[in-house]
Amino acid sequence: MTVADPAGGLRTAFRGHPAGVAVLTATGPDGPVGMTASSVASVGVDPPAVSFATARDSRLAGALAGGGTVVVHLLDDTDTGLAAAFAVPGAERFGDGVRWMALPTGEPWLVDVGTALRCRVLSVTEVGASLLIAAEVVELLGLRRRGRPLVWVGRAYRGVPVEDADAVTAAADARPAPGRSPCAGG
Repeated sequence: MTVADPAGGLRTAFRGHPAGVAVLTATGPDGPVGMTASSVASVGVDPPAVSFATARDSRLAGALAGGGTVVVHLLDDTDTGLAAAFAVPGAERFGDGVRWMALPTGEPWLVDVGTALRCRVLSVTEVGASLLIAAEVVELLGLRRRGRPLVWVGRAYRGVPVEDADAVTAAADARPAPGRSPCAGG
């Protein structure tokens, strides 16, 4: 079967393909910037790295243009409101109702999100109107699950049940506290 509109076909195909939801934050020239992303993926563990995409003209892309750092907040279903707030174009993302703090290294950290990774940009690849960014994880800022993993599917945020949630939480509890990560530094 041939699709006459590949972009439309891609959107339709991915409507039924769940994607984990994250909020990405960085410090731009005018202060903190952030966006909701469903493109975050693990790249590997040697070095620990992730990838994500953003529009080339986004404020986040501007903040990361020369490399730099970004905090990847992996959301669960208790963070649905946060995901929605950071997805609205032009919205005030760091206003009232959003608890955050600047890390000693300058990046904005959403302190209520259970799992966050501070990352250093390794590479930026232009893909049409988007940028594909690879980033090395340099610090774990929490590794705990407060609810079910949040995914975007069928144009909606949904929590996904995890059978071994207790094992995930136990493993997270055994990890060092934020700032004491074996990946700390960078």
